[in-house]
Amino acid sequence: MPTAIAITESGLLVARGEVANIEIGAETKILAKAMIKQIDRVIGDLIRQVEEFKRTGGSPICVGIVGVNCATAYTSYEGERQWPTDGKKHKHPMQEAAEAERRLISRAADKFDEFQILRFRATNVAPFPFEWMDLEKTSKEYGALLIRVSREYDRRFP
Repeated sequence: MPTAIAITESGLLVARGEVANIEIGAETKILAKAMIKQIDRVIGDLIRQVEEFKRTGGSPICVGIVGVNCATAYTSYEGERQWPTDGKKHKHPMQEAAEAERRLISRAADKFDEFQILRFRATNVAPFPFEWMDLEKTSKEYGALLIRVSREYDRRFP
């Protein structure tokens, strides 16, 4: 609320304040490894978050953003133990990315006003390289999403 005074708490970097109504709600998820194994939970989380945004009334603009890893290999860690993908029992991200994206679009995207998949490559192995699959396309799609959200905001909240 514009008139509310932000409350700072020891140990937290972001101040908090009163919330009158959600106008824009964004939920993000990242799928890096074992995507198909997690896909039902991730889709459920996305849908439940939209319901939460709308729970208090109003007409929030709901935005979903999901990062999908398309790397040729990935390693996760549990303490000192490493869990690299092998392409067989533990599929490489690129082997699951297209199916994960298809399921996200078919089961979650229509619950949001705006939904974007961010395709990237990350191995999670030192020196921890990261790259967008297509930086120019990603930038254009994300920029267009921001413009559409801005226009919708002006329409819904004059």
